[in-house]
Amino acid sequence: MGGQTAGPESGTPHTTASQTATTPQATTPDATTPQAATPRTATPHTIVTAPGLAPPVGFAHAVVCAPGRTVLLGGQTAQRPDGSIGGATVAEQFAIAVANVRTALEAAGGAPGDLAALTVYTTDVPAYRAALREIGVAYRGCMGRHYPAMALLGVSALFDEEALVELVGVAVLPE
Repeated sequence: MGGQTAGPESGTPHTTASQTATTPQATTPDATTPQAATPRTATPHTIVTAPGLAPPVGFAHAVVCAPGRTVLLGGQTAQRPDGSIGGATVAEQFAIAVANVRTALEAAGGAPGDLAALTVYTTDVPAYRAALREIGVAYRGCMGRHYPAMALLGVSALFDEEALVELVGVAVLPE
């Protein structure tokens, strides 16, 4: 395995061939214009950027987890403590759901950098795409610049009829 370098957007170590450690300048979601830095989130895991794949922006190609305890995070929607769904848009609901993921992760003894994978389910993929900038701001505001392996899946419905997004995560807490 070669050295490590910081990958796009995340600012966390990315394993690549024959490179040394660097820290990238914070960039906007389109990775072309500098912006004010969002704090990087420390992670015990190795974020892998695979040669031959398009550079990841806002996600990791792969995550090699450090030894530790696995935490499976149940699906989190924009559910408020009273059980109602908050937010009228995909972006507003994502902001609440990602905060709920962090709350559950912290209750299990973890931190944002321990998140290894995050699956996003949405009932409206076009609205999600249209709101990427707002979603990115909400994600970084809650999780910092730590990007786990991620997937977005369009679904016909979620359990809570008012829910537009649901997040399911896997974290590994270091030993």
